[in-house]
Amino acid sequence: QVQLVESGGGLVQAGGSLRLSCAASGRTFRSYAMGWFRQAPGKERGFVAATTWNSGNIYNAYYADSVKGRFTIYRDNAKNTVYLQMNNLKPEDTANYYCAADDSNVVKTTTQGYDYWGQGTQVTVSS
Repeated sequence: QVQLVESGGGLVQAGGSLRLSCAASGRTFRSYAMGWFRQAPGKERGFVAATTWNSGNIYNAYYADSVKGRFTIYRDNAKNTVYLQMNNLKPEDTANYYCAADDSNVVKTTTQGYDYWGQGTQVTVSS
């Protein structure tokens, strides 16, 4: 069983930055596929970014088109933590952000692909 705990959400003005963290339990964290999703009120939960293990200390990163060039996903395996650095935030980025994990190490951009989820952290971007 893997437990995920997100933190780092908050209120920020448009153009600002936030860094979300997701701390994971589990002894094989380094080989998990990790993803970030977000859900705004009245909308479905959608893909934001994901990272999968390539080899050694190399990880692949994948992004939704809407966040490419602004968000960066990265991980610290020593801390069992994955991060989402969000820069140049826009009001449309306002949502509850969820961390997800899957031990198949295959990139997935839909919610169905992930076995474990955190409780979410709210990000609000004011205009």
